Amino acid sequence: MMSCALLLLLMSLALAMGTGAAVEIQRPRGVPLSKRQFYEENKPFTCLDGSSTIPFDRVNDDYCDCMDGSDEPGTAACPNGSFHCTNAGFRPAFIPSSRINDGICDCCDTTDEYNSGATCQNTCREMGRKERESLQIMAEITKEGFMLKQQLIHEAKRGQEDKQGKLTELQGSKKGLEGKVEALRTVKETEEDPEKKAKERHLKSWEEKKELICMEKDKTRMAEAFLELDDDADGYVSVAELQSHLELDPDSNGSLTETETQGLLGGADKVDTSAFETVWSGIKDKYLSEGLSDPPAPVETPQEEETRDFVADHNSDHYPEDYAGEEEDVEDDEADDDHEEEEKVPPTVQTPEKREDDEVSMPPYDTETQSLIDAAQKARDDFDEAERALREVDDQIKNLEKEIGFDFGPSAEFSYLYSQCYELSTSEYIYRLCPFNRVSQKPKFGGSETNLGLWGQWDGPEDNLYSVMKYDHGQGCWQGPNRSTTVKLTCGKETVVTSTSEPSRCEYLMEFTTPAVCQEPASLDKVLHGRTEL
Repeated sequence: MMSCALLLLLMSLALAMGTGAAVEIQRPRGVPLSKRQFYEENKPFTCLDGSSTIPFDRVNDDYCDCMDGSDEPGTAACPNGSFHCTNAGFRPAFIPSSRINDGICDCCDTTDEYNSGATCQNTCREMGRKERESLQIMAEITKEGFMLKQQLIHEAKRGQEDKQGKLTELQGSKKGLEGKVEALRTVKETEEDPEKKAKERHLKSWEEKKELICMEKDKTRMAEAFLELDDDADGYVSVAELQSHLELDPDSNGSLTETETQGLLGGADKVDTSAFETVWSGIKDKYLSEGLSDPPAPVETPQEEETRDFVADHNSDHYPEDYAGEEEDVEDDEADDDHEEEEKVPPTVQTPEKREDDEVSMPPYDTETQSLIDAAQKARDDFDEAERALREVDDQIKNLEKEIGFDFGPSAEFSYLYSQCYELSTSEYIYRLCPFNRVSQKPKFGGSETNLGLWGQWDGPEDNLYSVMKYDHGQGCWQGPNRSTTVKLTCGKETVVTSTSEPSRCEYLMEFTTPAVCQEPASLDKVLHGRTEL
């Protein structure tokens, strides 16, 4: 955890930068203090891996005797050896033996270049000072972040209590609404029954009246048709008189033969008004009154329209005489086309006129029926409103239960991130992190949003579980896996996305600072005091 690492660094610096005089403990070059006991002068040296024992004067003789390279801690003789930089004033460090006397200063105290002639400056104290300042700043940030975390925990606790109270309140409201909905359902069904019966009675009465009206209108039409067809006013409709109505043609071939007409008259040559009733039932749906206006002109086909436009546009008055011959050719072609069209287009046939009885509409409901309809409608409206209110309360309960059940950390310190979103803008994209929901990416200059993952789980190590968030099952990559994002949380006073990258194809890494992850910092006085104890 961050506070532990910070503690160790501060302790190391405290030891390295002690105000008292440093005591130099004699040991072979390149040997750390922690291994001094294995290098006792005037005693044979046993390789640290136990592979062999050699005289002590062969330690650092620039010849590798031990397989683990432990006999040459201060030379480059062993390829697998390591050199210890004391780095007084800064942090000790190890470098590979191959870097000893290579002309490059690797240790800030210059001890790795003791025989190379390289000009090095001891920068340990300056580096130690800068790092100490940096660590002190980090310690202050950790301290302030931890204080903010305590506030977040306090607010989360109060928020959880409020949510639990709200949940209890909503659950009570739900029971009341469920009872209200059932009561209004009964009222609705009770009001709808007489409404249904009254509407059925009204419809039945209207159907009966409508049938009588239609019958009367049909009789009137029949009488008018008989008078129209009886051209010689002899009281009969003959084959010749009916034959002029081509719309009655049974096979719709454009002509009504004598035989076909006689068939319409029931096999008779002529019929009187009594027999015409039977004839009328067979022809009334097609019959067109002679009193109608002239039939509409045939609709132009696209080809005819194009030809007409072409002729109009190529009028010889608008073109030189050289084009006159072309115009004549066009007219000849047009005449041929018209002839072909006359052969193809079937004869124009009038459609039956719209009958008056088709326009007859049902009259308004009587006062009693309308009052029953209004009462039933009010019952439906009341029921719908109560049912809608119940759904809303049910949705609120589900959302609260989901939020209360979320794992927001040991003390719910991360709960303040719920329902919030944080953005990071780069040169190309705008990244959006909505904790406990999703991560997305959108092009900065237009384009659709890409889902980089949905909330999955806390994914930190066992001893710091809440330091990493995992979002998976994002939008699929082309011929690749679904996108996923790992969010690493670091301590900070502010809540902000600090960086984002794509280490592997379709796998994103996001850095996110929040005070919720800050650990309790160690006291700087304790660190400095620990110097004397160590």
